[in-house]
Amino acid sequence: IDSATNLRRENKHGGRGESQPGSEGSNKRLDKAFVLQLAVWGLRGVTRVILANNPLCGVLIMAALLWASPWQGLLGALGVLASTLTAVITGQDSGEVTKGLHGFNGMLVSLLMGVFSSSGDWYWWLLLPVCLASATCVFLFSGLASLFDRWDLPVAVFPFNITILLYLLCTGPNNPYFPHHPAVPPGMLEANGTSLIAIQVIRGIPLGVGQIFACGALGPSLLILGSVLLYSPLLAVHALLGSAIGTLAGLSMAVRHEALYSGLSGFNGALGCMAVGGLFFTFSWRTHLLAIACAFLSAYSDIALSNMMGTIGLPVCSLPVTLVITLMLLLNGSLAAYRIPTGQVMAPERNLRSRSQWEAGNTEERESTDV
Repeated sequence: IDSATNLRRENKHGGRGESQPGSEGSNKRLDKAFVLQLAVWGLRGVTRVILANNPLCGVLIMAALLWASPWQGLLGALGVLASTLTAVITGQDSGEVTKGLHGFNGMLVSLLMGVFSSSGDWYWWLLLPVCLASATCVFLFSGLASLFDRWDLPVAVFPFNITILLYLLCTGPNNPYFPHHPAVPPGMLEANGTSLIAIQVIRGIPLGVGQIFACGALGPSLLILGSVLLYSPLLAVHALLGSAIGTLAGLSMAVRHEALYSGLSGFNGALGCMAVGGLFFTFSWRTHLLAIACAFLSAYSDIALSNMMGTIGLPVCSLPVTLVITLMLLLNGSLAAYRIPTGQVMAPERNLRSRSQWEAGNTEERESTDV
């Protein structure tokens, strides 16, 4: 952002401020460069939803969303664009903007507004609250960051969860302009409950990864899983493992069959397992067990909070896993030694290499100082 501003200044004369010959072409090139940068920042924001940071993965995810529903793909693109532009205009930290940290909350809130809307696809008036809600996430992110930084905690998707709940509370199922479907508690008994279909339950495991983006179609969900695999195989393994754990937790609590078949029981567990299993903690057998525990706790918290908030027709979205991960990052004891500072988090494989190099350096230093 700063470099683009400096280049614009260099294209001007001192004193009169007259343009040099060819400066209009330079400005056009700068505008094209900014649009390209904005696209890259937005794609990074898309991948931040799955705890990744790769524009190519963002392209695959956007393709998956457009494949599943062009309307949802449009809402997601508009949400990430509105929040990223808001961050640029309001002068947020350029490093955070370029890493996509101001885009993913806006994308999530726009996707969920589309999913819960009972006005159907291509309801153009919905674009107005989508833009406003996405912009709101930027201010919430900035405000919460100053608080969370004191404990070296990520803001994560707290802005998204706060914004979507406020929106649903403001509108309601019978709103004349922006009505939405009320959420159904997962523990509600089914009128015509039949035996479970095993193949549908197994199918729900990869769908749990797709539900991170509110996508309930198998093909697009597999493409989203492929984008995770492209970024980090270790992260993809933990995503499937966490979704399977969430499905198992749902089975143990006899949740509605639809929650199991659609992957809604698995996505909180998937996110919890991904975050702890190599992302915010260096991967080891101890942190792997902690990731499994985090997945179970996230899934059961999802069921408990969904049953409570579902009584008033509200979803919990990803609030359960966000709270659980925050508590996990505050752990003390021997596991705290595996914690990676928030500003140094990379792909799990790179985290593992960095820790090995750091430990090797410390070993050499100790040997050189031994008498």
